[in-house]
Amino acid sequence: MGGSQLTTLQPALMVPLEVRQAGECVLCPVNAASLGDVSRYCHDFTDVDEVNSYLSLNVSSALCLTAGVLRMFPQRTGLTRVIVNVSSLSALQPFPSWVLYCSGKAARDMMFRVLAEEEPDLRVLNYAPGPLDTDMQLQARSSSADDALRNSFSIMHAQGQLLTCDQSINKLIKVLLENKYPSGAHLDFYDL
Repeated sequence: MGGSQLTTLQPALMVPLEVRQAGECVLCPVNAASLGDVSRYCHDFTDVDEVNSYLSLNVSSALCLTAGVLRMFPQRTGLTRVIVNVSSLSALQPFPSWVLYCSGKAARDMMFRVLAEEEPDLRVLNYAPGPLDTDMQLQARSSSADDALRNSFSIMHAQGQLLTCDQSINKLIKVLLENKYPSGAHLDFYDL
């Protein structure tokens, strides 16, 4: 994301939001991401502009958006600030032909772990929602270059093993309400 693109985020962050009462919470979900080109392997990515564009959308913009929200809502008594990075198992486990996605998710997880260390008052969660029945999953099972990976996603879909968004979000809400996770933790739907 170039300088001119970053400035386009600023007006969105300038919305006049008032948080004044004690006991309030600001929740910032960071979910925007793309799967990227999963039809190729690592050795096929030779265009640095293509890789930078992917990382800009999936990593740099997440950092800038989060920083903007934290500036809008600085630490103060009575305000709980919660950042939820929508992560993935691929932040921890390599998936062949998913070099961009895995790298982006791993970078974001670390970025939010650093944020948790820098701001102990902030509640930070890296939440892996599980394999969701979405358009991204359709792309994964139709475009992944790795045959085994593509087939495993197709089998999961055929056997009804994909999660609904409601199933995953309900588990996330429970985790947030219980508020027992260490800030910066990576939690997976199946581990909860």
